[in-house]
Amino acid sequence: MHDIRFIRDNPDAFDAALARRGLEPEAKRLVARDETRREKILALETAQARRNAASKDIGEAKRTKDEAKAAVLMAEVAQLKESIPKMEADEKAASKTLDDALAQIPNLPLPEVPDGNNADDNVEHHRFGARRDYAFAPKQHFDLGEALGQMDFETAAKLSGARFVVLKKGLARLERALGQFMLDVHTSEPHNYTEVSPPLLVRDEVMFGTAQLPKFAEDQFAATTVVAESDFRERVIQETLKALSDLRSEGKLNESQIPRIIANAIRSSETEPQRIKRWLIPTAEVPLTNLVRESILDEAQLPIRLTACTPCFRAEAGAAGKDTRGMIRQHQFTKVELVSITTPEQSKDEHERMLSCAEEILRRLDLHYRVMTLCAGDMGFASQKTYDIEVWLPGQNMYREISSCSVCGEFQARRMNARYRTKEGRNVRHVHTLNGSGVAVGRALIAVMETYQQADGSIAVPEALQPYMGGMKVIEK
Repeated sequence: MHDIRFIRDNPDAFDAALARRGLEPEAKRLVARDETRREKILALETAQARRNAASKDIGEAKRTKDEAKAAVLMAEVAQLKESIPKMEADEKAASKTLDDALAQIPNLPLPEVPDGNNADDNVEHHRFGARRDYAFAPKQHFDLGEALGQMDFETAAKLSGARFVVLKKGLARLERALGQFMLDVHTSEPHNYTEVSPPLLVRDEVMFGTAQLPKFAEDQFAATTVVAESDFRERVIQETLKALSDLRSEGKLNESQIPRIIANAIRSSETEPQRIKRWLIPTAEVPLTNLVRESILDEAQLPIRLTACTPCFRAEAGAAGKDTRGMIRQHQFTKVELVSITTPEQSKDEHERMLSCAEEILRRLDLHYRVMTLCAGDMGFASQKTYDIEVWLPGQNMYREISSCSVCGEFQARRMNARYRTKEGRNVRHVHTLNGSGVAVGRALIAVMETYQQADGSIAVPEALQPYMGGMKVIEK
C-alpha cells in the first residue's frame, strides 16, 4: 500500500515509477480522491467540534437562565446529531474509495531495477556451475518418474483433477528429504532462520497484508464451512470489540458511535449467513510475514528471519495451457519459504543475504543455475526489486525459476500496520519486509531428477541428500 502523502508531494515521481511498470499515471486521480476524503474529514470534525461546543453552551445558557438561547442551541445540537451519522458514512465511503484505489496499485521499482516490459528484458546477474554432458538424450522428469512407477498423474487426476500428482516410494522420500535438508540448512549457522510451523488457512486481512488480495483473488483457493450460531455470534462480538479498541488506540473513536457499532454487529450476527471463509495459503510468505501485523516491534528485535516448509495452493487461473504436463505448475506443491523483517536501512543488504541463502541450497545439490535481476515490467505486485534463481533442467533443455527473492520495502508493512520503535524511542516507523523461496521443493525435485538421471532411467541421489534418504544412493524401479 502506498503512502498518499508521498503521492501528494511527489506526483510526477510516482507516475514516472508506474510508467516503468508499463502503467498509466495515477497520481492525479488518487490525489483528487484524497482531497475528497480530507474534505469529508474536515466537515465531520467541524460538525463534531461544533456539537461539543454547543452542548457546553447549552449548560451555560441554562445556568444563566437564558432559555431562548438554550432552545436555539438545543435545536442546533439536535440537527447536528441527525446529520453527523450521514457525514460519518460519507467520510468512511470516501476513505474506502481511496484505500480501494491504492490497494490496486503495485509497488514502485527501486532505481537500480532494469527497465523492461517482460521476461525477455531481465538481466543476468551471475551463474553457478555448468551444464552437464550426457551420453544419452536426457528425459523430462515426468517421463523418468512414470517409468520408475513412482510419479502418477493419472491417479491424481481421479482424486483431484488436473495439476496434481501422486509421488510414491523413492520419489516421495526424495521430496520429503529435500524439504528437511533445506530447513536444516536455513536454521543452522550462518543462515540462522527461525523455523515456524504456521497455519495453512488464513483470513482475508492476512492475504490483503501481503497483497494477494484483492487483486489476485482468482489465483487463490478458499475453504468455507458452516459454524455453530453461538460460535458465530461470539466471533462477531470479539471482532467488534477489537475494532473498537483499534479505533480508540488510533484516536479515531467517537464515543457516541459505540452504541451504533454494537447494534450493527448484533444485527449482523442475526442476519448474515453463519459461515466462515479461509484462504489456503499460496506461499508461507503469507502467514510468516503477517506474524508481525498490527504490532510495534523494538528496533533491537530486527532483523527477524523466519522459515517454513509448507504445502502451498494456487489456482493458477492465468496459466491455462502452460506446463500442463508434469510438476512444473501444480495446484498443490511444497515450498520452503524465507521471510525477513528489517529496518529500512537493513533491507538492501538483507536482500543480498537472502539470495545467497537460497543459492546455497542449489550449490550443495550441485545444480547449475543462473540468477536474473527482474526488469520493472516483470516484477511481482508487491516487489521493489526481485532476483529470480533459474535452475537448468537438462530434460527440458532450459532454465526454469526455482526461487524468487524480493524486497518489498514498507509496501506490505503499511497493509499490515507493522511498525517498529527506533532505538531512541522517539519515532515509530514501518518495517521493511522481504521474502524468498529457499527453495521450491517440487521444482528442486524436478531439477535433481533431470540432472542426476542415469542412462538406465534411475536417479542418482545427490550426496547432500543421502543422509536424509537412509543412505540410499540410487532411486530405481
